[in-house]
Amino acid sequence: MIDLRPFASLGHADHGWLNAVHHFSFANYHDPARMGWGRIRVWNDDTIAAQSGFPPHPHRDMEIITFVRSGAITHQDSLGNKGRTGAGDVQVMSAGTGITHAEFNLETEPTTLFQIWIETDSQGEAPRWGQREFPRGTRAGKWEVVASNAPEADDCLLIRADAKVLAATLQAGETIELQLDPQRHQYLVATGGAIEANGTHANPRDGVAITGVERLVVKALADTELVLVDSR
Repeated sequence: MIDLRPFASLGHADHGWLNAVHHFSFANYHDPARMGWGRIRVWNDDTIAAQSGFPPHPHRDMEIITFVRSGAITHQDSLGNKGRTGAGDVQVMSAGTGITHAEFNLETEPTTLFQIWIETDSQGEAPRWGQREFPRGTRAGKWEVVASNAPEADDCLLIRADAKVLAATLQAGETIELQLDPQRHQYLVATGGAIEANGTHANPRDGVAITGVERLVVKALADTELVLVDSR
């Protein structure tokens, strides 16, 4: 099954400094048909104005992945971690027993990013944060795992959930494939240009919810970047 979620049908909240689009129910946006997908609970498409951001706030028992599409985000948390994550790179936060963090765009241009929450498989663990550069050139024409629960095998950031976050960049006309477990759930978003996913047309920033599929074939109709989460 492939369920297309057009960008115009998603939840939206404009706070001035933050323009947020919600693929799943979040904050004041509630759709009982879109409470999550597998263990994926949140997929927010955020545009953060220059010199603004999220003030300190707490989380617990959730895996939070931030995929920066343009600009950069600067992180600071109650564990003393600090770091700047630029375009194409990723940060992960396992909230565990509790962590307070702030995320600010200290740049002179807007920052765009995906913030993805995945339900943890390991509650009550110590909180942790990690960040890593993933040069876009290393995933040209192929999938790259940027976060998973098996970081040694995938050479990526650690999350405490039976899930993987993958990314790829494609040029117009290129095709990429991925073997899937049909018992699992996948969610795919293209950020640059339109794609076809197993023949289903998706425009940039549409959500493509997938399950029951053994082989995914994505064709780029224009230059684009793909982000996909595979979870239980």
